[in-house]
Amino acid sequence: MNIPRHIFKTYDIRGLIGEEVTVPLAARVGRGFVTLIQNEHPGIALKIAVGRDMRESSAELQEALMSAMIEAGADVLDVGLVSTPAFYFSVGHTRAHAGVMISASHNPAAYNGFKLTRANAVPVSGYSGIQEVADIIESESFAVPSRVGTRTVVSNVPSLAAEHELAFVGNDPVRKMRVVADPGNGMGAQYLDELFKRVPLDVTRMYWEFDGNFPNHEADPLKEENTRDLRRQVLAHGADIGIATDGDGDRIFFVDDKGDVVEPSIVRGLIAQVMLRRHPGARVCYDIRPGKITEDMIREAGGEPCITRVGHSLIKEQMIREEAIFAGESSGHFFYAFPNGCYEGPVAVASMMLQEMTRLGKSLSDIVAPLRRYAHSGEINFQVSDKAGVLAAIKQAFSEGTLLEIDGVTITYPDFWFNVRASNTESLIRLTVEAIDRAAMESRRDEITAIIKQFV
Repeated sequence: MNIPRHIFKTYDIRGLIGEEVTVPLAARVGRGFVTLIQNEHPGIALKIAVGRDMRESSAELQEALMSAMIEAGADVLDVGLVSTPAFYFSVGHTRAHAGVMISASHNPAAYNGFKLTRANAVPVSGYSGIQEVADIIESESFAVPSRVGTRTVVSNVPSLAAEHELAFVGNDPVRKMRVVADPGNGMGAQYLDELFKRVPLDVTRMYWEFDGNFPNHEADPLKEENTRDLRRQVLAHGADIGIATDGDGDRIFFVDDKGDVVEPSIVRGLIAQVMLRRHPGARVCYDIRPGKITEDMIREAGGEPCITRVGHSLIKEQMIREEAIFAGESSGHFFYAFPNGCYEGPVAVASMMLQEMTRLGKSLSDIVAPLRRYAHSGEINFQVSDKAGVLAAIKQAFSEGTLLEIDGVTITYPDFWFNVRASNTESLIRLTVEAIDRAAMESRRDEITAIIKQFV
């Protein structure tokens, strides 16, 4: 059976709707995933939770996937229209053996796909099952069902998920604040509404209606242009904080009272310190891309830093192995060791930020200002002809630095440090540079860029 193998990626299955991701493919993914999980749980009637985001194609894909799973013998738990974090919650909450979320995350409207998990929302990555699902589909080696499964609708998942996160956070006080929030017409509106019902805030909502065409801006707050309207509205309303989320709601970003986006490396440092007050000496994970302030803040709080590869599924897998209490990714994913699994907790992150601002009695800009110790380049992408050649050239040119090869090449000097890594699916090299000041960062950035451009 021919399938677009390239859409079976490291973190999920994702591609162009109608061309690569189709209704027949959804059915095959359903059968293939049931086979994978059934092989791991022989003789057991499987329970699989299935949710979807607000994209126009998601309902049809969900129906095809669920129907195929039922025919394959699995009992399907339909958790409906949910954010990805609420979906993760539902997998543990229902004690399902596995789960599938239909979503293309922050990708534009033309895309859709599938995120796969095992029990307790343990991620299925390209290294732990996604490629096996593709193999099963290609070879048509589907398990032969001994029964026909059932379908059960699970209600109130968004509300239950928010209550779960807030109970985890605790009831430390939050002062009355003015908040502007922009979910970009994506799923974040759902859980932000649940948060705002429970925490007394003066809220201005932007782009709140679900719309998988993303008419106002792309639902990816990591790109500066997609937070422009939010930043303006924070200033216009004299707000204390702005909140932005991505398409499926698993990433969250903050804007301070001066209209500046707070770097995810600082956010994860702040939340790490909150968590370390509760769990002294515990381990906190973060990805390899430069964001040294996180390491500083973990160590200052008496915690143990733990570096991971890039990617939400890979970080969660390592978080579980390392028994970490919290983890943060440079792209705006923040993960907790919840009682029912390790997964993103945006309601918990937002609540903790509000509690910390209240505890310190300061504006967010005043909290963040002393934490902007380093100059950062942002992630820069290059289309190259020889990814391996780039990495070899970088290692040779900077051989006097301290080398780490967890995910690509990370090289550290006393006054600057950088990571160069290859895309898993494209002819791209991604560069991130950080230094003790902007002059050093820009000089080193240009030096490394010149080497990479020899391979363009």
